[in-house]
Amino acid sequence: MPLFEMFLAPFLDYAFMQRALAGALLLSVSCGPVGVFLMLRRMSLTGDAMSHAILPGAALGFLFYGLEILPMTIGGLVVGLTVALGAGAISRVTIQKEDASLAAFYLISLALGVLLVSWRGSSIDLMHVLFGTVLALNNEALGLILGICVISLSIMGFFGGALFAECLDPLFLRSVSRWGAPVHFLFLAAVVLNLVGGFQALGTLLSVGLMMLPAAASRFWASRVFPMCLVSIGIGMVSSCAGLLLSYHASLPSGPAIILSAGAIYVLSILFAPRGIVRDAVNAIRLKTT
Repeated sequence: MPLFEMFLAPFLDYAFMQRALAGALLLSVSCGPVGVFLMLRRMSLTGDAMSHAILPGAALGFLFYGLEILPMTIGGLVVGLTVALGAGAISRVTIQKEDASLAAFYLISLALGVLLVSWRGSSIDLMHVLFGTVLALNNEALGLILGICVISLSIMGFFGGALFAECLDPLFLRSVSRWGAPVHFLFLAAVVLNLVGGFQALGTLLSVGLMMLPAAASRFWASRVFPMCLVSIGIGMVSSCAGLLLSYHASLPSGPAIILSAGAIYVLSILFAPRGIVRDAVNAIRLKTT
């Protein structure tokens, strides 16, 4: 059966494909809502900056322990949180804006991380850190991603109202509630956690792709926050399955295949979604003819 061999056999016959699919699906569930709130807060490029900020921490873990999951994860988490909190603190005590602080940290972190990995490792090690190896996920990595998914969804669930209020008017939230600044930093922590989880599968350069591309595509399918989060999760899951199958059948790198699948869905959403270009053009023609 060609359809069985094309779509199901790779996941049923190979344990590494099953672990890769499980990790990618967990990341989709965890990253989808975070990406939506990043987009609504006009902080989409912040995710990209933060994905580079974790690189020196992961590189330090690699420098001392090699390609071990736990040291690289702890290093990336510590440095990522330090950068997130530091950039936020600098924007509050100086004239520097938070996006400018993050841009500065992003450039410094990227250069430092590449130098640290290159100092001890080879070009293959550098490619592993930058672009990940989703097909090499083990049970330890899956457990870590699952824990990050639970923590991230808990943050989104408990503080979703405050996060939405901050999206609309952060100054108003801070004027009427003491939760303004804590919620902001907690959200940045959730971003870092998801990027650290995505780093295990997609590397530091591509982990933000599974966070932002499905979220950006969901904007064309829904107008309310909760449906956008669900659509973002769904697009991430479809992209993960399609990317892994494309990687398997065409012998392509798995991480880039997943992100390119998400990118293809984003382009199709721009064109054919209910709020896309084609539908808007059809509605405009109908208005002119009536």
